[in-house]
Amino acid sequence: MDARTGAAEDPAPAPEPYRLDPAGGCPHAANARLRARGAVAPVLLPGDIEGMVVLGHDALRDFLSDPDVAKGPRHFTALSEGRVPEGWPLRTFATVPGMTTADGADHRRLRTLVSSAFTARRVEELRPRVAAVAEGLLDGLAEAAEAGGGVADLRRHYALPLPLGVICELLGVDPAHQDRLHRLSSLVVATDTEPAQAVAANRELLGLLAAIAAAKAAAPGDDLTSALIAARHEGGDRLTQPELIGTLLLMIIAGHETTLNLVTNAVRALCAHRDQLALVTEGRASWADAVEETLRWDSPVSYFPFRYPTRDLTVDGTLIPRGTPVLAGYSAAGRDPEAHGPDADRFDLTRTGAAKHLSLGHGPHYCLGAPLARMEAAVALEALFTRFPGLAPAVPEAGLTRHAGFVGNSVRALPVRLGAPAR
Repeated sequence: MDARTGAAEDPAPAPEPYRLDPAGGCPHAANARLRARGAVAPVLLPGDIEGMVVLGHDALRDFLSDPDVAKGPRHFTALSEGRVPEGWPLRTFATVPGMTTADGADHRRLRTLVSSAFTARRVEELRPRVAAVAEGLLDGLAEAAEAGGGVADLRRHYALPLPLGVICELLGVDPAHQDRLHRLSSLVVATDTEPAQAVAANRELLGLLAAIAAAKAAAPGDDLTSALIAARHEGGDRLTQPELIGTLLLMIIAGHETTLNLVTNAVRALCAHRDQLALVTEGRASWADAVEETLRWDSPVSYFPFRYPTRDLTVDGTLIPRGTPVLAGYSAAGRDPEAHGPDADRFDLTRTGAAKHLSLGHGPHYCLGAPLARMEAAVALEALFTRFPGLAPAVPEAGLTRHAGFVGNSVRALPVRLGAPAR
């Protein structure tokens, strides 16, 4: 059936909506139950806002590239009708000015102004710097383990500071701001943040970014923030102040939260599947293979907000009314057996013949930073397991506390024992 036109059949009545848990949790069991009912499922968002999630791989691929699907907040019916309060935990996703909430020519203008920093060539030029940062962080990880009785939190000491440090260096952000930026961005993207706290965190984060931008405007440097301030599009257009702040917000959050979860999930997967780790260390698979299979098998983003049909749309036999906030179910699509085979739940670096995963998006809003995220994760994994080939979790998987919220997909901490370093 044509997912865009929905002309092949009448839509089926929607089943009872699934209430997404604002506190998060492992998404895979719920994904399987929902996917068994169809490629599209109704959900209840925080505040009992009605939404939908697209879970099936093929349906999601088509939905993400459908010209009758928009990102602009004016298409969000509940928001336009005043039913979404200021402290709603997902409001920033829906309203922040920038690429993630722009459509058409406006989106292309914003994307063009930023894209030069993330070309394949530019990312490869960054590889030696990323490798050097990784080696320094591994020294710190070893020191933390020694101070912690042989155990250190890999997420805190390695998976977080690597991408956060790299994106802040690209943007010319003072390292002194990094901890505050991560704390605030974590509150903004969490779906269980209390309304008053969400409002305060968002206000503080926007204020900090405005101060960073003002400092760069007064004293430009050789960094991306200065370039964004100076950049002009064809015809002389430049970023407005809200667009500049929204772009910085997007780049800092997306530039480290996704890679943080990706590295954390990849380490967990490889430690739990030592045969797959051996494929890489013995040269029968690559670190890039490990990154791609992690993206598919345990996507760092589970349910990403939002897209809105600009007309009533039928997707895989299910009606999505115009203006409905729709989540992209990346973690569900990654394990869709119709796309990835009957063993879609198996972590397998040698997987062939399956559909390419969608965990970094698809269509006009495909993740601009995908080459950087892939490179950072591959460098991080190679450096980690080369230095500490015996690394192992210090806590069973069932004992790990899950990420706060249903947007990101990972754990809050990953205590590990490093084992003896390689000679």
